[in-house]
Amino acid sequence: MSLTSATTLATLDTTGPRRVTDLAVAEGVTQPAMTVLVRVMEKSGLVERKGDPSDKRVTLVCLTEAGAAYVRTRRQAGVDAYARLIDELTGDEVEALTAALPALLHLAELESHAREESDR
Repeated sequence: MSLTSATTLATLDTTGPRRVTDLAVAEGVTQPAMTVLVRVMEKSGLVERKGDPSDKRVTLVCLTEAGAAYVRTRRQAGVDAYARLIDELTGDEVEALTAALPALLHLAELESHAREESDR
């Protein structure tokens, strides 16, 4: 799976159903490229298109259960990989990493807010 496919699935998991145009902007690709990507993921059973209940002219791209499971599996694989790496650190390095967690969490919050602002 391409990085753009994986990040698109993660975006849908985080933000919920989105228009193709919104996904294209969020992922930094053209609308035609995102349309092709959505078709491929739709054929793979990872996403589906549904009508927007608030505007019948709009179609939204939604994760299927298979798509949500894929995202969960990828995230868990990342957690497991980091856990294995952390196990190889010294005690002092683990302490330093633990001390840095508040700053790292703050960075993640800032990134999330920046992404929300750019989506508006």
